[in-house]
Amino acid sequence: MDKELAALEQALERIWAIARDFGLDPFPVHFEVVPATVMYEIGSYALPGRFSHWTFGKAYHRMKTMYDFGLSRIYEVVINTNPAYGFLLETNSPLQNKLVMAHVLGHVDFFKNNAYFARTNRRMVDEVNLHAARIEEYEFQYGRKTVETFLDAVLSIEEHIDPNFLIRKERDTPSNPNKQPGPVKENPFEDILRLGEKPASAEPEPPKRKPGEPAYPEKDLVWFIATHSPTLEAWQRDVMMMIHDEMLYFVPQMQTKIMNEGWASYWHSRIMRELCEGTDDFVEFAELHASVVSPHKGQLNPYYLGYKIFEDIERRWDHPTDEEREAYGRPGGQGREKIFEVREVDNDVSFLRNYLTEALVEELDLYIFELVDEEEWTITEKRWERVRDQLVTNMTNFGFPYIEVTDGDYNRNRELYLTHRFEGAELDLKYARKVLEYVHQLWGRTVHLETRVDNESLTLHYDGSKHDED
Repeated sequence: MDKELAALEQALERIWAIARDFGLDPFPVHFEVVPATVMYEIGSYALPGRFSHWTFGKAYHRMKTMYDFGLSRIYEVVINTNPAYGFLLETNSPLQNKLVMAHVLGHVDFFKNNAYFARTNRRMVDEVNLHAARIEEYEFQYGRKTVETFLDAVLSIEEHIDPNFLIRKERDTPSNPNKQPGPVKENPFEDILRLGEKPASAEPEPPKRKPGEPAYPEKDLVWFIATHSPTLEAWQRDVMMMIHDEMLYFVPQMQTKIMNEGWASYWHSRIMRELCEGTDDFVEFAELHASVVSPHKGQLNPYYLGYKIFEDIERRWDHPTDEEREAYGRPGGQGREKIFEVREVDNDVSFLRNYLTEALVEELDLYIFELVDEEEWTITEKRWERVRDQLVTNMTNFGFPYIEVTDGDYNRNRELYLTHRFEGAELDLKYARKVLEYVHQLWGRTVHLETRVDNESLTLHYDGSKHDED
């Protein structure tokens, strides 16, 4: 084992040097070789040391069962911190761990340099450990069952946060009166993160609100309830804000899943080719790489899709057609420079919208399939623009329904009115009613949810004892 670790350390030095020669700029990475039980614990909790909840245990046992029966296997886990942490499975072969280390360096380069990670809390492992300790203290004070029941309610809406919460918070915070005037750029990517916003001069002056009065509509459901619920106790507000902070940490990873995996796969392939060139390991590496970036039947493989798009971008900017040279002024030979630019400024939505081409859709054989008449799955669309647009739609708001708070004092009775911004996908009404019960538990008053079903408006109501609709 000591010889294997020494060999891995030597390989890591070589992999790191190759990565830097290619232009990658990752944070320092601390690697650990761990058994499968540790790997699946970290994978199920998403961060080591996170608070305990039965949903994490459920995820752990599902992963472990798949591993025990040879149906699935996690080769690596990487944590977005500075320094970053990479965990290698001890049952991996030496070559597998070399590939994983190269893959991890690609991820960490992405974490460090992508605009959407600019506000990431790089000490989140320490933060979640503090959160876990506070929640454990609340369990001691109020009872484990009480805290777990409350967590059930909060986790039912954990995805309903505002990805731009930190930007909005900074913008809405009163400026320091002693601060000297002058333009200040909050971070290198501020102009990118605020794309689509109207210039301040073009926006009408919003009506003045009383101190503490909420503004509507409010997308951040978790923050709104934690701040304005008329019934929550102090410890419950604290728990909600802890979960809110943890979800903000995960937002950039949710926004860039395809890009992140594609970037890591692109670079592990380049690094390993360099590392294995002229050795007997090259064939085994090729087999491993093919298993990572191969298409999956019936579902989208983000490694495969992201990898193929990055390769296509590099090829098109290196060898543009005559039409592309004339229309876009591409001189050629700029492929590597272009993919680094894309890595820096895009997320999955813009990545797919801008770089998933007709040729790629045909080459990857992408299509839309649906359950027809509740009997069989049928391909319903193969036109490339429709396929691309559907993928983009699925990525918008992380694939979750877009729910906003439109009134926190509905009927002048502190009732909560939520609105589903309907964009073609209907809610699962059985699921929605169950979530309304959890929201009522958090809000403590009657809750309403306006949506659309069969192209007609429908409002669900729950008062704590019965469901109603109109």
